[in-house]
Amino acid sequence: MAARIELDAVDKTLVRRLQQDGRASYTDLGKDVGLSAPAVRARVQRLADRGLLEFAAVTNPMKLGLPVMALLGIRIDGGLPCVVDELKSIDSVVYLVSTAGSFDLFAEVVCRSMEELSTIINDRIRGVPGVSAVESFPYFDIHAHRFTWDIPD
Repeated sequence: MAARIELDAVDKTLVRRLQQDGRASYTDLGKDVGLSAPAVRARVQRLADRGLLEFAAVTNPMKLGLPVMALLGIRIDGGLPCVVDELKSIDSVVYLVSTAGSFDLFAEVVCRSMEELSTIINDRIRGVPGVSAVESFPYFDIHAHRFTWDIPD
């Protein structure tokens, strides 16, 4: 687990604003927190360097020709780090987390077709040494997809 990063009031305001609009200018952010654009840039860079912030364009897989999405529950009987490394190398795996409960890992995959999903599950993931079982939960629709959450005090 990563160590918690302490944020002051300015950092919290910057993070909240960037969650709402990741393309906000340093000048506009500076107006919100009473700092110059270079000072805001330095703060944002420090937060990114410490691993709190990442910047990426979020795409809609369906609009990219990837209409088949599924959550995969994966059980392993081998070493977690080796399995994780193998699964991370599969391009269709876009999200991978360790879990507690009946699954050891959850992987989110995006594919062009059900046939591709079947190939990813049966040929790629089940073939990884240490993977003992895979259960798939195909998506019918996405009802919420958030990248904002409250920042604890």
